[in-house]
Amino acid sequence: VHLVESGGGSVQAGGSLRLSCIVSGYSYSGSSDYCMGWFRQAPGKKREGVARLYTARSSTYTADPVKGRFTISRDNAKNTLYLQMDSLKPEDTAIYYCAARLATYGSCLYDSQADFTYWGQGTQVTVSS
Repeated sequence: VHLVESGGGSVQAGGSLRLSCIVSGYSYSGSSDYCMGWFRQAPGKKREGVARLYTARSSTYTADPVKGRFTISRDNAKNTLYLQMDSLKPEDTAIYYCAARLATYGSCLYDSQADFTYWGQGTQVTVSS
């Protein structure tokens, strides 16, 4: 599985960005049982999970710090995972990573400590005040 992120950049607080993650190396369809995730890591901080999507059901989980502002979604035809980020804050500044792993529905949506197997190279998001 190969993941390539794009869409990062610099915006002012209150602005929006949409990150994309092109997925290759496996069949990205409704029959898949992959868990897709977006993570971020700010300078000097631990990596944290932002949102997850269970591909077999398109069910999603969003972390509390970004709930109501960030939305994870996918486009099967384009083999692409998205992270729509609205109402951005300076504390959202980080490198954002796309990741994937095989998982059950419950593990994907309710286990925030599980390790992911495949990772993209990351894309920088900078939010200025």
